[in-house]
Amino acid sequence: MKIETHAINDTKIAEVISADTIINNIEDGIDLLGSIYYQDFDRIIIHEKNITPDFFDLKNGIAGEILQKFSNYRVRLAIVGDFSKYTRKSVHDFIIESNKGKQINFVTSLSEAIKVLSAK
Repeated sequence: MKIETHAINDTKIAEVISADTIINNIEDGIDLLGSIYYQDFDRIIIHEKNITPDFFDLKNGIAGEILQKFSNYRVRLAIVGDFSKYTRKSVHDFIIESNKGKQINFVTSLSEAIKVLSAK
């Protein structure tokens, strides 16, 4: 895993880069948050390919637990990917609702993630 820093104006954004799945369970998500938070980042980009598909099965609670920790620490998160493959209405509604706020956003490109996270 590599962390690439995007500096936009006075905002530092951490992009997690890896060929592997980084978040397999709740503990992995919390560990990632802690690691990046203690590197003085409060805005993180992670790619959907680095997150277990189980994250998008909302019944198991993985997404809820991880995203609640991000909210508690006031760390903004953008998840970049193609979310059209998740056809359940609950996931679709969850993504739409998340994107209404600034805390957690689901976006389709890195440039969109940087734009969302660099906005005040």
